[in-house]
Amino acid sequence: MKWSLAALIIGFGIDLAIGDPHGFPHPVALIGKLIQTLERGLRKLFPKTPSGEKAAGLMLWILTVLTAFLVPALILRICRVISPWLRLAVESVMCWQILATRSLRDESMKVYDALESGDLEKSRRAVSMIVGRDTERLDDAGVTRAAVETVAENTSDGIVAPLIYMAIGGAPLGFLYKAVNTMDSMLGYVEPPYRNIGLVPAKMDDVFNLIPARISALLMLAAGFFLRLDVWNGWKIFRRDRYNHASPNSAQTESVCAGLLGVRLAGDAWYHGVLHKKKYIGDPLREIGHDDIPRTCRLMYATALLALLLCSIIRLLIIF
Repeated sequence: MKWSLAALIIGFGIDLAIGDPHGFPHPVALIGKLIQTLERGLRKLFPKTPSGEKAAGLMLWILTVLTAFLVPALILRICRVISPWLRLAVESVMCWQILATRSLRDESMKVYDALESGDLEKSRRAVSMIVGRDTERLDDAGVTRAAVETVAENTSDGIVAPLIYMAIGGAPLGFLYKAVNTMDSMLGYVEPPYRNIGLVPAKMDDVFNLIPARISALLMLAAGFFLRLDVWNGWKIFRRDRYNHASPNSAQTESVCAGLLGVRLAGDAWYHGVLHKKKYIGDPLREIGHDDIPRTCRLMYATALLALLLCSIIRLLIIF
């Protein structure tokens, strides 16, 4: 377990240093391919009825999380038999690949650079790489808002929650969480053809993120204090708007971010050609601007460092 704590810290450092290099093999991409393969196979195997598709979604979820946990656990067990140093090296790489701090910053800053250049089409293309909504209708402020929202939300999903699960169960539990999160991203939509088969993946993602999302929000408030942002307003908006989202978790960090920055986030959005009516998060104390993207990235980094400290303490408590 001491090795896993060292691997967590080393993996965090590697992620900050190099992020997610393009072309480098990524286990989460393999998880995505597994989900696609299982979806195609299970749709053929189960009846094409609402109940049949829900059963297929349940089976898909079980098979995916078991694979995501057992494969890295087996690899690490084999590495440990060979050498504890080999296990440390392999688990450090696994922890790095589970985290998304640097890549989230890099991708959101591409949106910032495109906005600063005045190229709205380029900005829309850049933000489409990190959000699930339709982006062709977004104006300058809409692109900026989408980038800020995804950095705020993924501070929990892509950084704090994985750190918490890795602190409890090492890289295998971290990969299990990433599988849960990836299934929700790929299947957790209310529109056909995902409405039924994506029900279990979406609900289980809510369960797995219930506690981490709230811890993330509190850590983000603490990070706002160190960055000298408006913590009082962040707390006020968090208390008021943290459930202004279809998911019980997504608005937790978004509400804190909106309050700390003094901007209004969320609102109506298009997904797969369908307009979704959504509540606003935060008050428009000022207009959102391009600089709010790097500002949110700094908030994300500070939250990530606090999360690493917290998770290291959790891991030490488990060890002793």
